Amino acid sequence: MAEAYPWQQGLWQQMAGRTQHAHAYLLHGPAGIGKRALAERLMARLLCQRPNGLDACGECKACHLLAAGTHPDNFVLEPEEADKAIKVDQVRELVNFVVQTAQLGGRKVVLLEPVEAMNINAANALLKSLEEPAGNTVLLLVSHQPSRLLPTVKSRCVQQACPLPDEAASLTWLAQALPESDEAERRELLTLAGGSPLAARRLQQQGVREQRALVVDGVKKLLKQQAGVSQLAESWKTMPMIMLFDWFCDWTQLMLRYQLTRDEDGLGLTDMRKVVQYLADKAPQHKVLAMQDWLLMQRQKVLGKANLNGALLLEALLVQWASLPGPG
Repeated sequence: MAEAYPWQQGLWQQMAGRTQHAHAYLLHGPAGIGKRALAERLMARLLCQRPNGLDACGECKACHLLAAGTHPDNFVLEPEEADKAIKVDQVRELVNFVVQTAQLGGRKVVLLEPVEAMNINAANALLKSLEEPAGNTVLLLVSHQPSRLLPTVKSRCVQQACPLPDEAASLTWLAQALPESDEAERRELLTLAGGSPLAARRLQQQGVREQRALVVDGVKKLLKQQAGVSQLAESWKTMPMIMLFDWFCDWTQLMLRYQLTRDEDGLGLTDMRKVVQYLADKAPQHKVLAMQDWLLMQRQKVLGKANLNGALLLEALLVQWASLPGPG
């Protein structure tokens, strides 16, 4: 049974309490807030033969089959490899499933995550099933970046926003999920995760604070000319590229904010405040804006799974970052 998160209680009651269900839902919102778990709970509820109120009973034949991963009327579609695209052949398998008759005589339920991982051909292959799914079929689509979806996909679904929990709810949950961490560490993790509590827990498990310390130390040495571009790019090559670009995008945004407001309380986490302030004072605003544009453009390529040379991309990033101070 998927975990029920406290911040989803109202949304769960709204969705599970429906007497009639749409043929397709698009659950969208930031990564790390439990959308997949919400979809799995709803999938279990829709397939259950003897629902217990708003939840699946967990005891009927359908629930046992689902728990074993052998339910014949359930189809889960996700990338074959992490961070890879969902291929058109995978979607064709889904389409073949949708047109079949439910073997247990109830609903068929499809869970697809993340929707944005589909390439154009795969997304187009899904449209017919989204518009007119055969029989009593419900498609549950989960998206972390709905802006990347085709309008034709979004328009065929009931769109359900899944908002971030507030900071207090997130910190309360993290206190239980990470009892070995102190409050300051949990707050830092939540900030690094953009307010997403599940992402904060995952970052802690991945050792993100140690990775962050390594990157911050490298940035400081780069600006003091104590470390070279190639050396740093080599030492960071095993880190997630999107995480690095997120940090540099954030630091650039903080620099621009400080240049406009001179608000020292808005300089971000303590580990980079002095660096952000120094660069904001030393770098012309047009260079910071150009840096931000470049970072956002490259970040989009990383998100789009473009075939990039990671080492060269990191070196290009560091060359531009080192050149920020001074006229230009």
